[in-house]
Amino acid sequence: MEKKLVVSSSPHFKSPEDIQGIMIDVLIALIPAALMAVFLFGYRALITMVVAMVAAMATEAIILRKSDFFGDGSAAVTGLLLAMTLPPAPPWWVVAIGSVVAIAIGKQIYGGLGSNIFNPALVGRAILVVSWGSYLAGDVWLKPVPFGFTADLVTKASPLVADKTSLLDLFIGTVPGCLGETSALALLIGAAWLFYKGHIDWRIPGGFIGIVFIFGLCSGGLYDGVFHILAGGAMLGALFMATDMVTSPVTPVGKLIFGIGCGLITMLIRLFGSLPEGVTFGILLMNGLTPLIDNFTLPQKFGEVKKSNA
Repeated sequence: MEKKLVVSSSPHFKSPEDIQGIMIDVLIALIPAALMAVFLFGYRALITMVVAMVAAMATEAIILRKSDFFGDGSAAVTGLLLAMTLPPAPPWWVVAIGSVVAIAIGKQIYGGLGSNIFNPALVGRAILVVSWGSYLAGDVWLKPVPFGFTADLVTKASPLVADKTSLLDLFIGTVPGCLGETSALALLIGAAWLFYKGHIDWRIPGGFIGIVFIFGLCSGGLYDGVFHILAGGAMLGALFMATDMVTSPVTPVGKLIFGIGCGLITMLIRLFGSLPEGVTFGILLMNGLTPLIDNFTLPQKFGEVKKSNA
């Protein structure tokens, strides 16, 4: 009689991991890309990342009326991810506004972490693109200067709008672009940590990158196929944005469909749209379809009987 059956509400299986631990893992995974950004673009990149993270954490602390500035770490992740989508040296107030919008409108307006429909960092970037696009496009790309922490950088066209660029330079990162877009190598190193920890599934980045490669291959051959993977935000979006646990499907088939959809919309915008980069809007549009995808790909319940039309 001492051992009684205790019935409680779900979930019945618990993991030793908590939200803060997962967010710290994501921050760790972004360290290689962040270090590469500072290595290539110097103090300007560091300022952009710090402003984005501080503004995001401060906004969340004010909205939630919490004294714990870091909190569960999700605001810091949002701020750093937003910084990764920005040029090396936009005005500080543009960065701050992007972070405030990402937290207030992209996340907290829906009820906070776990309730948001769209990726908060991409919501912030989308607002900046349509409101202050001149600071995020055009002649704003800085030529990388390795070890030039305080060097005066010069502007140069980004790979997506320039002539053919060496694939090796794109892979290593010695090309102009957004902070988290230049080095595919750094992104892969960071993503390897998330794969090891089991935080992301291969289906979303696999579907995303696979479709980008196929469209590039069909449009211009092998070079273009690899180019479209390495250039712009395809790698950052596929590995760190589209794989957001809250805004992506939960079923295996749904994840694959989601990744393919993100890649498809990205390439349609790149090849036929007026914007050179379609990753932001590709992922946001698919975020909106996530509930529908989950609904159609949920497996049949064990013992479930289909309704008869008779």
